[in-house]
Amino acid sequence: MRLFAFFAAALTILTCAAPSLARIDTFPPDTRTEYVKTDGATIYIRVCGKGPAVVLLHGFGDTGDMWAPVAKALVKDHTVVVPDLRGMGLSGHPEGGYDKKTQARDIAQVLDKLKIEKADLVTHDIGNMVGYALAAQYPARIARWIVIDAPLPGIGPWDEILKNPLLWHFNFRGPDAERLVKGRERIYLDRFYNELSFRPKAIDEATRRHYARLYARPGAMHSAFNQFAAFTQDAIDNKQLAAKGKLPMPILALGADHSFGDMQATIMRIVGSNVEGGIIKNSGHWIMEEQPAQTTAMVVKFIDTK
Repeated sequence: MRLFAFFAAALTILTCAAPSLARIDTFPPDTRTEYVKTDGATIYIRVCGKGPAVVLLHGFGDTGDMWAPVAKALVKDHTVVVPDLRGMGLSGHPEGGYDKKTQARDIAQVLDKLKIEKADLVTHDIGNMVGYALAAQYPARIARWIVIDAPLPGIGPWDEILKNPLLWHFNFRGPDAERLVKGRERIYLDRFYNELSFRPKAIDEATRRHYARLYARPGAMHSAFNQFAAFTQDAIDNKQLAAKGKLPMPILALGADHSFGDMQATIMRIVGSNVEGGIIKNSGHWIMEEQPAQTTAMVVKFIDTK
């Protein structure tokens, strides 16, 4: 509970980049990129490898670029699919559709385009929320799910989190907020990297510059604010999805020991019938920046468990 209290006080809910953007890491050499048109959005994806599919979903403050180390570990015997969520990274920035049920349909349509019927799922931060909407709406399409360090709107202690006055960023949006952040995206992102990490220096200068440039793209921060604005609708949707029954697939719920900790598994047991917990040690919320090797090893071990 000590770790949950810290997380509730500070949590943000929430490579293979374009040549003009400095890369923080590289995806495997066989990675191809493309844009997939879904209902209302254009989703940028990276695809590499052959074999059973694994989908990796990022959250706020990152893009799909965060998953490069995991992709390199899985590519030898898996097809790895790494989208940028609607409104983030190199995906399009539509005005609407930031509720997580709609974003889950984006991912389902990406899988349709790739002719993938079933996949393992790995998610972090806002990716968790999209992941739940995906697994709950299309349970037959998700074989296993690894969910990392963020809660689900409307589920478990969500109301406690919302009451915390320190979580001002949940309602930080609108034209004036965008004017304040415009040109200062790096300052805004540094707040999250510094306050939600165990070791801020683990998020190095190159990484911070990389994401600041991506979030400074036209429409990017507007879309990011809309991810948070959708939480009210997400909470309603999640309660309705949860009322239909628990998820059947095996779930590994990983919390960072200096962030969400054991509470990750506690929440996932509310919505899942087969949940295993785990802890990422010596890490805050930014697990792939702070503990990439440890996180990758835990992901690979669970996915390769038969």
